[in-house]
Amino acid sequence: MIFRRVSEGRPYPEHGLSQNGWAEISPSQVRLDDLTTTKTTLDLEHLLDDDSTYFGDLFAHVVSWRGELYLEDGLHRALRAALQQRNMLHARVHSIGKHV
Repeated sequence: MIFRRVSEGRPYPEHGLSQNGWAEISPSQVRLDDLTTTKTTLDLEHLLDDDSTYFGDLFAHVVSWRGELYLEDGLHRALRAALQQRNMLHARVHSIGKHV
């Protein structure tokens, strides 16, 4: 098993973070098997592109909500890590308050 669960859509409320907001969060390591995806499909061009981070963040975006970690952006990075036999991923993790 690569991910904790595969899901379609974001179950958490809108967080309102812009790309600049994400960039202010220091990356940390997360386990792939702790992540629930928010997408069920992957664009293979992103997965196979050597320079897939050219237009985006170097790190995946993860939202922590109600005790779960949701992979919001960076599915191609997570899958690439799994294909390279790695079980960890560098990601920016944004926590949404418990009383949302």
